Amino acid sequence: MARLTLSVDDHSRDSAGMRYVYPVVSRRAGGVSIGINLNPNNACNWRCIYCQVPDLKRGGPPPVDLPLLDAELDRFLAWATVGDFMRTRVPPGARRLMDVAFSGNGEPTSAAEFAAAVGLVVGQVAAHGLAGKLVPRLITNGSLLERKTVQRGIALIGQSGGEVWFKLDAASAAGINRINGSRTAPASVARRLRRCAELAPTWIQTCLFSLDGQPPQEAELAAYLEFLRPFAASLAGVHLYGLARPSLQPEAVRLARLGDAWVAAFAERVRGIGLPVRISP
Repeated sequence: MARLTLSVDDHSRDSAGMRYVYPVVSRRAGGVSIGINLNPNNACNWRCIYCQVPDLKRGGPPPVDLPLLDAELDRFLAWATVGDFMRTRVPPGARRLMDVAFSGNGEPTSAAEFAAAVGLVVGQVAAHGLAGKLVPRLITNGSLLERKTVQRGIALIGQSGGEVWFKLDAASAAGINRINGSRTAPASVARRLRRCAELAPTWIQTCLFSLDGQPPQEAELAAYLEFLRPFAASLAGVHLYGLARPSLQPEAVRLARLGDAWVAAFAERVRGIGLPVRISP
């Protein structure tokens, strides 16, 4: 195993010397998150301007080596639960396993093997006695929810006590294109989000930042709130977060963190439409 000292400032995908499995200290998860990277080629179907993936390119992943993923996760879970990983690699205040998260360097549901990979993860979590303790989680842009294999994988996550973090950084067509590099229509996002929430507990995850020295425009904020209002009863809540690490995209110089007071004020507006809010500045 590669030596590493984890921190919230470094989410290196090769921190454990593995192809698919990478541990990070996650401020949003609240401890050690075991990442599953199904996109080791740095390819994604979106290009978010705040993305921290180096050499990001458009596209999908190569075929997933499922036996290798299974072996890596088995090895890492043993290292984390009966080995010295927590003691030697994790800061004292973060020494708790929180989740196994499909995230990584691209949209995880773009892998043809996504549902099978979820099955492997659920199996390994159970084999190590962590069922009900280690949350299976999907972090997704939701763009491929129409695929039956994606729905099967999300349903298994829900059945296993897990949840989905569904990206929503803007709710207007112009905003989605500007921030995520996608020409997705808000109506399509709504349809996919509705289906996702039927299959597993679903949190909205929203990255907030200033662009060219300005916070999000009021028209965009109003569109976001109106988009979410009909979902107040079906979503677990909204997770607002800021820029913890620099973007590695060309727009990086145009982005900056928002003040805590601004984020807190917007969180109150989201709560006002009936949704719980978590904040990771």
